[in-house]
Amino acid sequence: MAIDDRTTTSVPEQTTPRRDRSTWGALRPLLLRVHFYAGLLISPFLLVAAVSGLLYALSFQIEKVVYDHELRTPVGERVLPLSAQVDAARTAHPEGTVTAVWPSPEEGATTRVLMSSPEVEEGKSLAVFVDPYTAEVRGDLPSYGSSGALPLRAWLSQFHADLKLGEFGRHYSELAASWMWVVALGGLLLWLGRRRAAKRSLFLPERGPKSRRRTLSWHGAVGLWAVTGLVLLSATGLTWSRYAGENVDALQARLGGTTPTVSATLGGAAPTTDGGGHEGHGAGHQQPQAPAGPDVGIDKAVEAAAAAGVAGKIAVTLPADGKGYVVKETDTQFPAHLDSVAVDPADGRILDELRFADYPLLAQLTRIGIDAHMGVYLGLPNQLALAALMVGLILLILWGYRMWWLRRPTKERTLSFGRPVPRGAWRRVPATLLLPLAAGTALVGWFVPMLGISLLAFLVLDAALGLFPKRTAQSAAQDAGQSASEGAAQDAS
Repeated sequence: MAIDDRTTTSVPEQTTPRRDRSTWGALRPLLLRVHFYAGLLISPFLLVAAVSGLLYALSFQIEKVVYDHELRTPVGERVLPLSAQVDAARTAHPEGTVTAVWPSPEEGATTRVLMSSPEVEEGKSLAVFVDPYTAEVRGDLPSYGSSGALPLRAWLSQFHADLKLGEFGRHYSELAASWMWVVALGGLLLWLGRRRAAKRSLFLPERGPKSRRRTLSWHGAVGLWAVTGLVLLSATGLTWSRYAGENVDALQARLGGTTPTVSATLGGAAPTTDGGGHEGHGAGHQQPQAPAGPDVGIDKAVEAAAAAGVAGKIAVTLPADGKGYVVKETDTQFPAHLDSVAVDPADGRILDELRFADYPLLAQLTRIGIDAHMGVYLGLPNQLALAALMVGLILLILWGYRMWWLRRPTKERTLSFGRPVPRGAWRRVPATLLLPLAAGTALVGWFVPMLGISLLAFLVLDAALGLFPKRTAQSAAQDAGQSASEGAAQDAS
């Protein structure tokens, strides 16, 4: 994502007349100018997103250390029934209503009982951590979203999403996600289109003394390795955005890729659909009211789900009025185990079942993409990959600004900044290419509104800046003419 790409290499940069008439020769200056302004003006937003994203990726492991007492417990001889563990949580917090239970997924891990409670703010649940071997309550913490983020990770997630500024703050993350794929792919094209003496320099940075050329080499090579991950992060990030996210949801629905959900409605109502798994960045757990009537209990419901093939790492949603138990697999490791069933609380009968393999392909890809963006798809390897990608993005931004700074015209003005590519690059693009390019840009700008609005603002800014040199030149010409006239008059006198 180079802010500016004009430099010298071992092979002369001057192009031949034939190359100038080529499509790439006409398109490259335009791409350079867009890349320059996007890198210069959008990079601060990308930098904030990268730093906060890096902290979020590391928070999974930090969370295990900070909340070790709540999350871990000494291994006992026998696991108690889930009903006993839930009763212990209810006794500790009689003011709350149990909404879901996450049974201990492995030896030494606590059971998490989620409750709606006046002790936590709206949109969050109170997570009560219960020792599965003794039913001892080891603590309680606010829990956020379907991923069960605890306070530290929840704070970092919210800061990454909106800078803790609410709906207004979401504009920052949407702007960053809207432009990241444009800057990344633009930088890729510029890097691939450069002349170089050796193919090795395409993939590996050059060595040598510190210079703008070496900085560009590091910037381009690292960007080449990171571009795929950056584009995927941009695409999945847009699914959470306010404006582009609505268009993505609408397009997904039209293509038949909406994520289905199991129907737990008593009486055999048709299955509903959810929002594609976006709850990890904001939605809290449902807060149902306990239904009246017979109830086989959570233990029987889990046994019925296991008999239907839904077992292992699971989450159990308790019945609400008119609905039954919902037991979902939550193992996002590869291969993902995300099947779910609904269980009738009256007799333990399976009301409905939904297999992840039966999801539409687009829904499967959406779910995997979102889980990968959140760092839960492959666990620790996923989180390390995200952290490495964010470090790479931070370095790309810093290298880009360094190149911009090194291009400042120090001989003319000691306090000036790097110059952009000269204006008028679009005039060199053939009309047969320019018109489809403009139409495609307009379509993308409509589908990704923050991209379209900011691009329009760039064009207005660029046009405004272009007026100043003309006015300065006109004023200089007038002053020169006036001086010449005055000199001539003095000579005549």
